[in-house]
Amino acid sequence: MNLKECRLLVTPTSYGKNDARLKTELEAQVGEVIYNPTGKPLSSAELARLLPGIDGYIAGLDAIDAEALKAADRLKVICRYGVGIDNVDVDYAREKGIIITNTPGANSVSVAELALGLILALARQIPEAVDAVHQGKWPRYSGVSLEGKTIGILGLGAIGKQLARRLHGFDCNILAYDPYADAAFAKENQVELASMDQVIVKSDFISLHLPLMSETRSLVNDSFLNRMKKGSYLVNTSRGEVVDEGALFRALQSGHLKGAGLDAFTVEPPDPKNPLLNLPQVIATPHLGAQTDGATSNMGWYAMRDCLAVLNNEQPKYRVA
Repeated sequence: MNLKECRLLVTPTSYGKNDARLKTELEAQVGEVIYNPTGKPLSSAELARLLPGIDGYIAGLDAIDAEALKAADRLKVICRYGVGIDNVDVDYAREKGIIITNTPGANSVSVAELALGLILALARQIPEAVDAVHQGKWPRYSGVSLEGKTIGILGLGAIGKQLARRLHGFDCNILAYDPYADAAFAKENQVELASMDQVIVKSDFISLHLPLMSETRSLVNDSFLNRMKKGSYLVNTSRGEVVDEGALFRALQSGHLKGAGLDAFTVEPPDPKNPLLNLPQVIATPHLGAQTDGATSNMGWYAMRDCLAVLNNEQPKYRVA
């Protein structure tokens, strides 16, 4: 089809933020680009009002359910600006003949760096120390060295691999579980592949890098947490729904877990009354794992290229449905 006749909807608020060419090149190639008017992920109702007359959609974390997609009268492609498609009604989109793509690996380095940052911040109580000094105090916190500790990685995909590479310089032991583990990568990078239960019971730190699906929803529950080593730490930079927040609160409040670093919550933004936010041993960040200049630019280029490819009747590189 003629790209100059196409109308595109772009909802990720960071699209083009660090590379203005993403907007100028997209706008030069198509007839019209409509950007997110709210500055946040769109609800189903908000999306439904914007989809009529849209041919291509570069999508953030909007609620892309059947009700929203019923309003899509011309939509050919949904390009997820990120990896997860759990917020997309894939079956209904397929029924309507809508192609779905994502951006695998585009943010893997950035998310891995944040996971490592949370591990270090927990180990050395950095937020608490900073806050104390700002209050005029000079406490002597006793930190935890990563040297000789066991770091467990659940999910050895693109992000888990990047984290494993970055942990090498800390002289720690790296355990990993993935149902489709890359044995060659593990051998080359001195990662010991293990069962999920082995990772849970042996690790001093567990970092979650799991997709959200029926098997992983609330995977980190009371049973999971009770099997973790006493005094260990949990880091989640994947999806909030992977963790049962009530169970995590109980494990932290009892002292069984020493701390948690959370970049994702079941409800985002979390309610300020969420009990996890009242625990000093919880480091919470606003789902910013992919919010770096490199990651947002990569996601933008991947999504834009696949969107234009579909509208040009070409095969996208990263089709998932």
